[in-house]
Amino acid sequence: MYLLRGIAEENDDTTIQGGLDYAHDSGIYAGWWASNLGYADAGKSSGFENDFYVGYAGEVGSIGFDIGLIQYIYMDVSDSDLTEAAFSLSYGDFSAGFQYLLNDGAWGNSGDIYWKAGYGTSLPKDFGLDLTLGWYTYDDSDPAKYGLTTTSDSGFRHIDIALSHPIGSTGADMYIQYTIAGEDRGGNDNYDNQVVLGLTYGFDI
Repeated sequence: MYLLRGIAEENDDTTIQGGLDYAHDSGIYAGWWASNLGYADAGKSSGFENDFYVGYAGEVGSIGFDIGLIQYIYMDVSDSDLTEAAFSLSYGDFSAGFQYLLNDGAWGNSGDIYWKAGYGTSLPKDFGLDLTLGWYTYDDSDPAKYGLTTTSDSGFRHIDIALSHPIGSTGADMYIQYTIAGEDRGGNDNYDNQVVLGLTYGFDI
């Protein structure tokens, strides 16, 4: 299952996702991430999401920072090719940041801000624990052609609780994530909490 920021079910069936990243010693990075989707324009079987991003990450003393730009490009899904500016800070096991939407489209208004705070730590027996809180502040301009309805200035979006563990010496990790769902921009909080089982494998090329 592909959950977009806790509540939007981009694909409620089996989801295949992957990406490529390049990071330079200077702190400059670029990458691409993609996923199949469970919806598409009329007459199309399924959509496909591409996320292209560039940025710069570094440290000032014990504070880490990351500033970047994300371009979303969808195949067979109209009015969704939007752009976000992103900024985050980290200190030890804690992180916080935001993503600011720069244009209007089918899933957001220019000026929407997705706020995120996280905590990640190692547990005994090679387990890892990650906690994520997502919150939104909304622009309520709602251009009529995109069909959005905004009734809330801000709202709790989600909490993710994830437990992970390596799979032997394979280099792969498995995780189980419990998502506590919040509400959308229209004040609708009728979303189910979700449990997602995932498998990840990272490699250098």
